[in-house]
Amino acid sequence: MSWKGFTKTVTRTPQTIKQRFNLGDNTSDAVYIDAERRFQELEKETKILHEESKKYFNAITGMLNHQIEFSKAIAEIYKPISGRVSDPDALEAEGNPEGIRACEEYESIVRELLTTLQPELEMIESRVINPAVELLDIIKVIRKCATKRQHKQLDYDRHRTTLKKLQDKKEKTLKDEKAMYKAENDVEMATQEFNYFNDLLKDELPRLFALEREFIRPLFQSFYYMQLNVFYTLHERMQGINIGYFNLTLDIEDAFESKRGDIKEQAESLGIVRFKATGGKRPVSKFGNGPAGRLAIEGPPVPGSKPGAPSSRRQTHDFSEAPPPPYSSSLSPGTSIGRANSTGSAWSAAAKGKKPAPPPPKPKPARLGKPSAVETATALYDYEAQAEGDLSFTTGDVIEILKRGATENEWWTGKVAGKEGQFPGNYVKLN
Repeated sequence: MSWKGFTKTVTRTPQTIKQRFNLGDNTSDAVYIDAERRFQELEKETKILHEESKKYFNAITGMLNHQIEFSKAIAEIYKPISGRVSDPDALEAEGNPEGIRACEEYESIVRELLTTLQPELEMIESRVINPAVELLDIIKVIRKCATKRQHKQLDYDRHRTTLKKLQDKKEKTLKDEKAMYKAENDVEMATQEFNYFNDLLKDELPRLFALEREFIRPLFQSFYYMQLNVFYTLHERMQGINIGYFNLTLDIEDAFESKRGDIKEQAESLGIVRFKATGGKRPVSKFGNGPAGRLAIEGPPVPGSKPGAPSSRRQTHDFSEAPPPPYSSSLSPGTSIGRANSTGSAWSAAAKGKKPAPPPPKPKPARLGKPSAVETATALYDYEAQAEGDLSFTTGDVIEILKRGATENEWWTGKVAGKEGQFPGNYVKLN
């Protein structure tokens, strides 16, 4: 905006506020107000026409391109995923060669269809989209004229208000007479300019609306016929597809079920499809934080304690006592690893005399049952609960067996110190 335009805007601001809130004397022309309303609708609908026709053009082109990419993705899935480039056997068709050929045929048909429809799509752009753009350019010019008329109305009302104030003065000085003379000239000039733009728009906007109908009529007809040609070409070409991989004699649902077979049941039988990220057993490493990685550094049971009674679960040992059981022989001679006990209160030396704790068995059963006979077992290693429902114990604890599996490589159920839970059977020895 130029400095002159900025100055005019500041000068018109008071009158703009009065007009917006309907204060004072404001000029109102009912004929122009109605024409302005219809012009705003024309401007809005022309923008929608341009945007939607362009979206339709992009949608047809995008649909065919997506079909090509779809066939490429299916072909990649059909291709074998095993084999090496250096192995000549890897070039053998181990995947679905019939499906791959069908994808290639389908892609070729869609590419040919895209080439066939290209002239129709170009006609949509030249006969619908481009004329809408030209109409928008005309509307922009008319909008500038309407804005100019609005500015002239503000000047007209502003000068009339100034002149009325001077005329209403009872006693006029020489300065007031000069100001009134200037205001009369300003009002006359503003009246001429406002009437020019106001009459011009009132006279020519209705003619524009009539021409609009004549403009839209061939535009809509062209769009309809071009759309009809696009759909007819799509239908005719797709109807003539003869790919042996597809059985077009069956119903859509029957063909789908026939191709799928029992794949869904086979996929659901895989263990990985039922994988849960939480709530399961953590893998136990040899030297990790699991049960097999913890050292039994607790001392002997307290004299006089009853079987099954809680013993000193976590004791702090110094290195003057007998060393704890050793790790496996995979470590180099003379190497020792100190690990925290179950409470993390002391470091233990290298263990000697016992084998390392074996890994936990396979996932435990869901239901827990109590056996009729009461059995007990002595803990061979420390075990700390890894999930809800597990039973923690330390080496030497006497555990009441509530249920045990057929082998020690399963999860057993027991009770110690009044707590009941599950634990790995290979961590205890039956009494």
